[in-house]
Amino acid sequence: MPKKYIVALVSLLLITCFILFGIYDQNNTIIKMSYPEFLKAVEEQQVKEVTFTNNTNTFQTKLVNDNDTVYSVPNPKTENFTESLLLQNITVNYGKSGLVPMNLMILIFLVLGSGGIWYVRNRKNKSLIKNVNKTKEKNSLITLNHVAGNAEARNMLEDVISFIKEPDKYASVGARMPKGVLLYGPPGTGKTLMAKAVAGEANVPFYAMSGSDFVQMYVGVGASRIRSLFQKAKKSEKAVIFIDEIDAIGKKRARGNSSSNDERDQTLNALLTEMSGFHENSGIIVIGATNRLDTLDEALLRPGRFDRQIEIGLPDINSRKKILSLHANTKPLASDIDLDALSKSTVYFSGAMLENLLNEAAIYAANDNQQIITNENIEKAFYTVLAGSPKIDRSYITERDKKITAYHEAGHALITKLLLPENYISKVTIIPSVNGAGGFNLTIPKDTLYQNQRQIKSTIQTLLGGRIAEELIFGAEEVTTGASNDIQKASSLVLNYINKLGMDAELGLFSLSCLEYDSDSHLIEKCRSMMNSLYEETKQLLQVNLHLLEKITAELLDKESLSGNDIDRICA
Repeated sequence: MPKKYIVALVSLLLITCFILFGIYDQNNTIIKMSYPEFLKAVEEQQVKEVTFTNNTNTFQTKLVNDNDTVYSVPNPKTENFTESLLLQNITVNYGKSGLVPMNLMILIFLVLGSGGIWYVRNRKNKSLIKNVNKTKEKNSLITLNHVAGNAEARNMLEDVISFIKEPDKYASVGARMPKGVLLYGPPGTGKTLMAKAVAGEANVPFYAMSGSDFVQMYVGVGASRIRSLFQKAKKSEKAVIFIDEIDAIGKKRARGNSSSNDERDQTLNALLTEMSGFHENSGIIVIGATNRLDTLDEALLRPGRFDRQIEIGLPDINSRKKILSLHANTKPLASDIDLDALSKSTVYFSGAMLENLLNEAAIYAANDNQQIITNENIEKAFYTVLAGSPKIDRSYITERDKKITAYHEAGHALITKLLLPENYISKVTIIPSVNGAGGFNLTIPKDTLYQNQRQIKSTIQTLLGGRIAEELIFGAEEVTTGASNDIQKASSLVLNYINKLGMDAELGLFSLSCLEYDSDSHLIEKCRSMMNSLYEETKQLLQVNLHLLEKITAELLDKESLSGNDIDRICA
């Protein structure tokens, strides 16, 4: 329950108590009366009742014609006083003072209020646990036919599907069914889709929850939800339990008490216990998904928990074509759209990005009142997905800023063309985008498993090309902040080249990252020396080809955007 609602409820109860106290106080006014006045009232038969309270020095009385007023009278404490009152037909009561019932009333209200808050909180916690019972979906309609790419992952999951369908078949030869399958890989690669496809192919119930659903501020709630989820699944003879973002509860447990998290640790312990308690070959499988495999606790990854760890990686060129074809079946594409070319130009695209690409193209087509999706729509969507939508109002950009951007982007493009001719330059533009970029170069590398020394050095030089172009044209004193991101990427590549990949001639195969300290002056000096050397080498290359730099810049200023064919024509 939100804190503001708790405060409001308590405040309301207190106000109610004060109002009731005020009403009680108004209806029961206590007035002092002297003992002689009391005796006179008794003689005149005006006294209705007398109440002796825990205060022995006074007693309270009410008159016949004034039932709302209470009079406080000094107690004479004589032996026959009570008897004399009874002889006068006056009612005699023994009880607590008038304020005590009111204090009791306030206490009751406070207890009721606290109980109400506890009930609401406890009810919410129970509702969080009961929500687990609603996680059962109808048998998934998604099958492996809806999944394109990741052939290796599909093959490994087909074994799991067969286990679920025919557990006895494997038990007969002594094979144990995997208790858990962990799907890991970059975001958007289809891990959730794969899990649904397993349930759909096996035609079993699919119980899906996110790891964040188990993380609560109250200790024990997450563990209770884990137990409830597994109890619900066990009622089905066969089922798939899917926990997305499992790193939310499965992170490595801290060894020190100071950095531990009781709620998360209890939740993880409950998950480990439930997975260990599965009956062999029961037909129930747990599938987890994460983008951060390195953060998971070792106990979660051992055999008997998540027996299989399957990488769902970025699709290769063939997989990209299959994914594009799968999504293109539901969209009216123009006949001249080449999915082969599109799959080549979408290197490093995840499955989700490919789906989003065609969806954005469809939106652009609908905005233009078109019946089919054209190449122009796809091209516009392509750059929107990568760099963001272009800014409409560019009137604030000065001619000098425009010129600086043009030389900067031309420097990148020219160095790419000279040093990495195998890469495809898709687009060079000086049109700023809404994500803050003043312009960009879109260069598409080839699908390859490895990079060699030449390619890494050339990539670093390409990143430096923009700043070098600014220096050559405008002077060293006029270089801008536009290359800050380029320098950061180049520095990371230089560090990996020397310290991680073992490509430096002097340091060789030894990596300093295994040492206890984080930095080394010699390593920093080596990185700086390599960066400066590549910078000077690239500057000389640009100086020799300055005429090409000027030509590319001139056309950029004129057209604002150039394609790879334009760059090839200028550099031919």
